[in-house]
Amino acid sequence: MSIIQRLKSDQINALKKGQKMVLEVVRYILSKIKNKQIELQRELTDADVVQVLRKIKKELSESLEYAKKGNRQEAVEEYQQQLKILESYLPAEMSDEQLKKAIEEIIKENQQLYLKNPNAVLGMCVKKLGAQVEPSRIVQCFKQSTLA
Repeated sequence: MSIIQRLKSDQINALKKGQKMVLEVVRYILSKIKNKQIELQRELTDADVVQVLRKIKKELSESLEYAKKGNRQEAVEEYQQQLKILESYLPAEMSDEQLKKAIEEIIKENQQLYLKNPNAVLGMCVKKLGAQVEPSRIVQCFKQSTLA
């Protein structure tokens, strides 16, 4: 079952069960996905949907931080609940060990290119692993691998 199908199914279930918070979050996610489909003028793959989910997660995390700084406890709790619901749709990320191995494998496969232009190989790593791991983690792990 694709992520979009799961979201639509969960939307119906939340509506039937009266789960207001879940329903709000799922509807928001589906609207963001629909906007992205309109922008790209095509159906989204699960990898595209994961990117949309990560963007929403980043926005919610920032809102959570601002709520914490503003001492708005009610908003903090609401954002934490929303994040928890959102994260249930994100795939589990690779461990640091798995990520490091995958990056080293890509570097080995493209050794000649890596010697000429390491940033090109970094781009390949982000493109290949971006659906499984946050791009910022890929960049951080890539830099650690190249420094070692």
